[in-house]
Amino acid sequence: MNSKELLLKAIHNGEVERIPWVPFVGCHSASLIGVSAEDYFKNDRYIVEGATKAFELYKPDGLPVTFDLQVEAEALGCKLIYSATNPPSVVTHPLAEGKRLEDLKIPTEDDGRFPIVLRSVKEIVKRLGDKIAIYGLVTGPFTLALHLKGTDIFYQMMDEPEEVHKLMSFCQKVSMNSARMYIDAGVDVVAIVDPMTSQISPNSFEEFVTPYITPIFAYIKERKRACSLFVCGNATRNIEVMCKCQPDNISIDENVNLEYAKEICHRYGVSVGGNIRLTVTMLFGTPLDNIREAENLMQIGGKKGYILSPGCDIPFNTPPENIKAIASAVHGDVAEFMKQDIKSNLEEINVELPDYKNEKKVILDVITLDSESCAPCQYVVEAVKSAIKGLEDKVEWKEYKIKEKESVARMIKLKVPNIPTICIDGKPVYISIIPSVDELRETIERAIIDKGL
Repeated sequence: MNSKELLLKAIHNGEVERIPWVPFVGCHSASLIGVSAEDYFKNDRYIVEGATKAFELYKPDGLPVTFDLQVEAEALGCKLIYSATNPPSVVTHPLAEGKRLEDLKIPTEDDGRFPIVLRSVKEIVKRLGDKIAIYGLVTGPFTLALHLKGTDIFYQMMDEPEEVHKLMSFCQKVSMNSARMYIDAGVDVVAIVDPMTSQISPNSFEEFVTPYITPIFAYIKERKRACSLFVCGNATRNIEVMCKCQPDNISIDENVNLEYAKEICHRYGVSVGGNIRLTVTMLFGTPLDNIREAENLMQIGGKKGYILSPGCDIPFNTPPENIKAIASAVHGDVAEFMKQDIKSNLEEINVELPDYKNEKKVILDVITLDSESCAPCQYVVEAVKSAIKGLEDKVEWKEYKIKEKESVARMIKLKVPNIPTICIDGKPVYISIIPSVDELRETIERAIIDKGL
């Protein structure tokens, strides 16, 4: 059984002799070949070179073609901001800016950057497809709806649910067609990546997501491909309703307890993937830290229906030695790395928190992975910016991205358990949830009154 066969057996909840692993490389692949993330995401030659280099270095059992949740959005008219070290981020929402749903058409192979991505798929399948499983990543319908509509969708879910259903029906067609294009190009696994679903309740999930995402998985299975549902953030409460959508696999990040996810998923015959910590371990840890975490997760995950992977897209500047250390743990060859005893980059960081009680303003610390690359983080930051309009003389806010080690230290000091989180005067208030602008403003106004400002 080669790496590809091993992974496909595990993803279908089978028992395997060795736990397979998939490093989710996107912008990190750009760093491996010495180009910027912006150049990488716009060039199929770079995408192919990056995937090939990741295959050579990290001994994976599967790889994504790339990790970019903005391809569909860009093709539908959302404007993006590109970055040197992050995936692009959506900065405009056409349906919030006067465009009608009827004006939008489902992207095809000729639209946006799809020609670049699909050329990459075909070449990567040609080079690596007989050795490892190739993943095609599709933006899930709910996250795509957020890209098109912005956070106003949360109001519409309560006030105009029929409009949300119309939008979700359209986004389902887009996601389904993207899945078709990836399958036609030769991928083995289609992953529906829908991070924004962690921000809604199980009831809202069942009303606004389940009817639209379940047929996508059914279609992928009809095409004889494996399917996975990726989610990030604290999606703990939604794991069961996700399983009921009948994907082959659910992939989680560090905000969800692996043991809990495994118990729920296996009850439904669904395999589980995850959930190596992206920053504390992969970005800032030592090779030995990465070995220990991988071994711990593999102990929990077991050899039936489990795939070891990071919680999401690997950060651009992650040291390759850390990822190679994980591969060594997977393949049982850790001798070289066990000799190392390097101090963590976090040990020497000292962060001083403000004296919140005596500050002359209400202080908002917004703890994110990175609002430029993480959709829930982006929309949390947007909510903060909207909520404090007109209150700038009494409120001060700052985003702390835990891709920076000082921010990780701050997160620990503030006792923030999950991201994204909004802290108000040193207390975590909105933990891994995006509040409505009105609710957040009311909370901030109460804090202003309590402070006598």
